[in-house]
Amino acid sequence: MTDRLFTEALRAAVGEDLLSTRLSADVVFADLGEAAVRPLLTFDDLSDILATSALEPPRVRLHRQGAPVPAARYTETGEASRAARNVIRPDALYQELRDGASLVLDGIDRLHPPVRDAADDLMRLVRERAQANLYLIWGDSHGFDTHWDDHDTFVVQVAGTKAWQVHGQGSRPYPMKVDADHSHTPPDGVLWEGVLRPGQVLHVPRGWWHTVKGTGDVSMHLTFGFTRATGIDWVRSLLDRLHDVRLLRQDLPRFASHEERRKHHHELVRHLADLAEQHDIDELLTERDSRFPRRQSFSLPWAVDDSEPTADTRVEFVPLLTPPMDCDGDSVAVTVSGKRYRFPAVAEPILATIANERATTVATLAMLSGTDLPTTSRVVQALVRHHLVVLR
Repeated sequence: MTDRLFTEALRAAVGEDLLSTRLSADVVFADLGEAAVRPLLTFDDLSDILATSALEPPRVRLHRQGAPVPAARYTETGEASRAARNVIRPDALYQELRDGASLVLDGIDRLHPPVRDAADDLMRLVRERAQANLYLIWGDSHGFDTHWDDHDTFVVQVAGTKAWQVHGQGSRPYPMKVDADHSHTPPDGVLWEGVLRPGQVLHVPRGWWHTVKGTGDVSMHLTFGFTRATGIDWVRSLLDRLHDVRLLRQDLPRFASHEERRKHHHELVRHLADLAEQHDIDELLTERDSRFPRRQSFSLPWAVDDSEPTADTRVEFVPLLTPPMDCDGDSVAVTVSGKRYRFPAVAEPILATIANERATTVATLAMLSGTDLPTTSRVVQALVRHHLVVLR
């Protein structure tokens, strides 16, 4: 089941210290077995995606030996709704792949439901936004030179084999995409080396240098990337609150005496320190969770025509993280994607059940929540109108 790939299969394989000590701090290898990843993506799936999704560079692109392949070599100008666009030419794409190019497809989780389900599950594990990219190559070439990524990754091998060397942190630990220094260099030596086979997973922390090459075989893998909150995010959250501090809104005393400017500086520092004490990192993380996005999905026709779901209708929970529920006796409130929703108290066991199950039928939801079927159906009708569930 791809909707439990990370929270159940990976966590069971690695151990309970995955989140507490190893995530973002250590290279992690796990063998989940080929059967666990087989539902994620096949070559038939990929062929259908390329044929039906109207993809064009840079979302889908080719790299060879550390450099991008010019798009003109594998695309041609087409037309869609009277607008010109780059269309991939299958024969040219095949030739570039035969010559050792690596195909990269960004955001495949938004195109293929099994990968989307796995990305959703990773987000529930790490409580950060995630995206999945596809990498496909034949032969012993490589698409990219030794490099580091500005986000954490879980690499999932789905077909063939690929050789990996993880070197570790370079001369600037924890580098960022927006950073003051991009001139850092990789470390000497190799921390982890191996050939990934279908069903095997590798976690490479942000900023860790690595070298990846083909093995002469075909290789298709998915890279699930996510960016964790840092101290810089906490400081930015403080900046958003500074407009409420009167002293911070005042002009700086440019033309005052040195002593007055020094006094003003000390007052600024005091207010910043007070604000930092009031808003700790737990508050930032809770706020980020409350604004965590919903996966974009649609529930037609139910959400528009208010048609009543049947006992066999499938209900899927839309929020990626389980929202906290506030009950006051007469009602229950949940906050999802920064918006607060309030429902009658009878909805509380139904909400709690679907948030835990993630997907089930209306009849099973009624049974598990201890609510009669008509009431469950009415609550589900209300939830779908607010895009808290989708119906299938």
